[in-house]
Amino acid sequence: MTEEQEIKEFVKQRYGEVARQASQRAAASCCGGGAEVAKDAISDRIYAPEELNEVPLEATLASAGCGNPVLLAGLHPGEVVLDLGSGGGIDVLLSARRVGPTGKAYGLDMTDEMLELARQNQAKAGIANAEFLKGEMEDIPLPDGSVDVIISNCVVNLSTDKDKVLREAFRVLRPGGRVAISDLVTVGELPEAVRQNLSAWAACVAGALDEKEYFQKLTAAGFQNAEVDVYRRFTADGADDCCGAAAPPPGEGYVASAYIRATKPQVRRGCCG
Repeated sequence: MTEEQEIKEFVKQRYGEVARQASQRAAASCCGGGAEVAKDAISDRIYAPEELNEVPLEATLASAGCGNPVLLAGLHPGEVVLDLGSGGGIDVLLSARRVGPTGKAYGLDMTDEMLELARQNQAKAGIANAEFLKGEMEDIPLPDGSVDVIISNCVVNLSTDKDKVLREAFRVLRPGGRVAISDLVTVGELPEAVRQNLSAWAACVAGALDEKEYFQKLTAAGFQNAEVDVYRRFTADGADDCCGAAAPPPGEGYVASAYIRATKPQVRRGCCG
């Protein structure tokens, strides 16, 4: 097994367990106390209460994101949205409501347990304009130019081939389409021991890109108007607020949440068109 395969399998196992735990915790609260259980979830610190009220408790508990890409995306009725690494479906279900019955929200995930949970959450929420696909973000199972908006919540950092992820995102976007990603980035150098740690990979830390490198990769993939806005630094005392991660040891480098935006250029017509 290659290093990349080892990382991917470890991530699958980690998030399969997250899905199982979310289902168990929700089941344990079936006789009351759901609101109290939700207060312990990472999503409770990221989404507004009215947003969490739109989705089942299991979706809230399974979320391990670091931001609110649905809010960042500024979705419009009729748009087609794709969530890379959709997990328990919270961002897909919120997106589906925003784009309405004339739009559609896709979720893409490689973990069977998460896909099963997301489909159950979709049924509980009574949302018809959503679909969850099994696959990997390095090889998105959708046609060229079929999506208006791509969102993702602390997942791109889990890939060992981020260039391919961004190229695939560019491919499936329609001209003028946009990406709105919440992710972790690094500012400065992380210790090599952290970079080589599987648990740190699954916790969204070891695979995080430097903020400048993220910008460069977006540009190399063909995007324009790229922005990487760092808005929250995580310390050893507060990193578990994001992705369940433990912060790297103190040093020059640190991990921070960032909002990433970019657009796919419009098709240019010829001089006589």
